[in-house]
Amino acid sequence: MAVSEDFIAGLPKAELHVHHVGSVPQRVVAELAARHPGTVPSDPDELARFFVFDDLSHFIRNYLAVVDLIRTAEDVRLITYEVAADMAAQNIRYAELTVTPYISISDDLPAQAFLEAIEDARQAASRDHGLELRWIFDIPADFGRPAAEFTAAVALDHDVPGLVGFGLGGSDRGFPRSMFRDQFDRARAAGLHSVPHAGETAGPESVWDALRSLGAERIEHGIAAAADQALLTHLVEQKIPLDICLTSNVALRIVPDLDHHPIRELSAAGVTVTINTDDPPMFGTDLNTEYAIAAALLDLDEGGVRELALTAVAASFAGAETRAALRAAINSYAATPAP
Repeated sequence: MAVSEDFIAGLPKAELHVHHVGSVPQRVVAELAARHPGTVPSDPDELARFFVFDDLSHFIRNYLAVVDLIRTAEDVRLITYEVAADMAAQNIRYAELTVTPYISISDDLPAQAFLEAIEDARQAASRDHGLELRWIFDIPADFGRPAAEFTAAVALDHDVPGLVGFGLGGSDRGFPRSMFRDQFDRARAAGLHSVPHAGETAGPESVWDALRSLGAERIEHGIAAAADQALLTHLVEQKIPLDICLTSNVALRIVPDLDHHPIRELSAAGVTVTINTDDPPMFGTDLNTEYAIAAALLDLDEGGVRELALTAVAASFAGAETRAALRAAINSYAATPAP
């Protein structure tokens, strides 16, 4: 029941689990690497090899090497705008971009300059591409509680237009989600939504911890839930979506291959799943590709793919007007016969 690439490419879409630096197009990474010579290669072939990972730890090391290339407010504005341009080219109309202030802000790039740069790019993306960007500020778990406090301060002590969520990324094995309860409590009290990573490299207990300790409203990844029937039942009953990234899970050796990905079991259990890219250029993918993979794995027709797009809109933290406009655009597109 193949769905054409053209249908997926033209479908208006929302993306909910995608990282700021991890989405920088390879051509822009190469440009920055040439500007700031170091461990990241600027040659396209070498850069492609640089983005092949042994595991999550290897990925994080190389990810941080790319972060080190982003040194000025102008760099921040450039990468944010180019990420948005690539999204718009895939007909993504709304995106919640996960931003990690702790690894980007420094004495040379203070918080206010960083925040002004992403806001300038956010406004330009709306003006030039019709893309609505929102932010999720996340704690990099591997850096512990100091990173959590820093992230909470940036999120809560500044006026950040577009900030809708508070997240937790990096490793989940060895870093219990409950470590960060205090920061999530404060963020939630300030009106931010809770969207931690869990159940990626650790088991179902990581997802339970995120739900119980952090009040998670969506789980980033969460695929380990497939091994716990009680957890599956809870996710279905509480209508808690999993923001799944298929290619990422294979690239980081979380699952051996797509045929062994638990998305079929999760979907069959009635769990709400959204389809996302995580760090698309680093994994050689984009959202159109991920939709095509999901359609094949779940045996979806065009109507099923439309439902995937509508599910992402429903699971998003977009305002009511944006959600209504996106639903209308998706339904109108899907109802139009192919030429």
